Amino acid sequence: MTGTDYERLYRHAPCGLVRTDVTGKVLGVNDTLLEWTGYAEAQLVGANFTAMLDAGSQIFFETRHTQILHLEGSVKEVALTLRKADGSILPVLINSTITTTGAGPVVQTAVFDATGRLEYENELLRARRSAESSEERVRVLQEISSLFGVSVSDEDVAQAFADVAKEAFAATETAVLLRDVDGLYHLAAGVNPLADSVPPIQSLRNTPVEIIVHATDAESEHPVLAAGLRTARLESLSITPLLGDHERLGVLVCFFGRRREFDERAFGLQRALGRQASQTLVRVRLQRRLEHLALHDPLTGLANRQLLQHELEMALDSARTTAQPVAVLFLDVDEFKSVNDRWGHATGDAVLRELGERLRTGVRTDDVVGRIGGDEFVAICRNADLDAAISIADRILALTRQPIVIEGATIRVSMSAGVSTFDPAEDPRATGSDLLTSADVAMYRSKDSGKDRVTLSASPGR
Repeated sequence: MTGTDYERLYRHAPCGLVRTDVTGKVLGVNDTLLEWTGYAEAQLVGANFTAMLDAGSQIFFETRHTQILHLEGSVKEVALTLRKADGSILPVLINSTITTTGAGPVVQTAVFDATGRLEYENELLRARRSAESSEERVRVLQEISSLFGVSVSDEDVAQAFADVAKEAFAATETAVLLRDVDGLYHLAAGVNPLADSVPPIQSLRNTPVEIIVHATDAESEHPVLAAGLRTARLESLSITPLLGDHERLGVLVCFFGRRREFDERAFGLQRALGRQASQTLVRVRLQRRLEHLALHDPLTGLANRQLLQHELEMALDSARTTAQPVAVLFLDVDEFKSVNDRWGHATGDAVLRELGERLRTGVRTDDVVGRIGGDEFVAICRNADLDAAISIADRILALTRQPIVIEGATIRVSMSAGVSTFDPAEDPRATGSDLLTSADVAMYRSKDSGKDRVTLSASPGR
């Protein structure tokens, strides 16, 4: 296929294609998207992609789509609404991926006309609403939605799900088992009356659809389960899978003392509850990841400047109350530029990650370690006087001197440290900024004195 053929395929692909930089500035569009929207290419290239979106889609794109894209590298099947040149709207689905080019990272986005799908989903929605016309069904869904709305952890979601399902299905017991990163299930809420008698049956835990199992019918395929049900005086159990975006999150298991038959309406309610629980779990976990990213350095996973400043102010407040000292260690890698120059920035990043791990090892359990930028690190040590601070700094520097092996290459680095201490009895007015500045100045004195050493600050502290 010639370059001309590729260009023709790109320009007239059966979907819209957009290239933007990481800020959303449009670098190129194909003819298909121009035909769908009625814009001229000159109107879009150079503008921000969000200018094509309606208000609601703009907010979603900037707050959810962009965050997930930068977090995971790609986003699939995001529903948005485009504003066409004539003011009408076009519902679309987009898939976006970040790729690296010679000119830097580029976001490649495929845009699909979702008009037909939207009409189909509206029909399904109307059908579902008709099926959910039962007052009890609506009440259950409203109740679980309200509970999920205030859930802030996996355990909150699991407990709400277990409680509502137990009432909705008149179950003897309910159990929510969540799947961890290793693929193992653990009880997150409710009661599992078979936990001590029936080993995990992975084919049931991994069911893709809602199922019900009766003790009398399980004899041939699952005899141990059937025996366990009889021992626990149970006749039936139902299993509802919790499915997220391309991953299995867990299951809800309802246990019944009498044989329970599920019709499509009951399965539909289970499905609706499971879907809401799954969506809430995904939301809670994403929020938790975003909150972590907001307060931690993305390269090393250590506390970032914002979290360090917060922890330092908290430590000072506590010190004034308890009359216990606080130490601040400011550390900088010696001649780090030479590492990047010789081995490359990727190796330099790997060195910083390893140094971050060594700092974690060198400090005490309750100390806080962070990276404030470049090759600069800070440790906040509560209840640490001058002697303790020097001991911690010496331990860190000793760990730093140990060779670092990356892809067969042995790299040796060192760090220079500055230490400032806070004694509320001597200088209760000292601030976190004072301590950081003093430790920073002391660190530079270490650099000037030959590097790979610890220097104490003059004030505040001693």
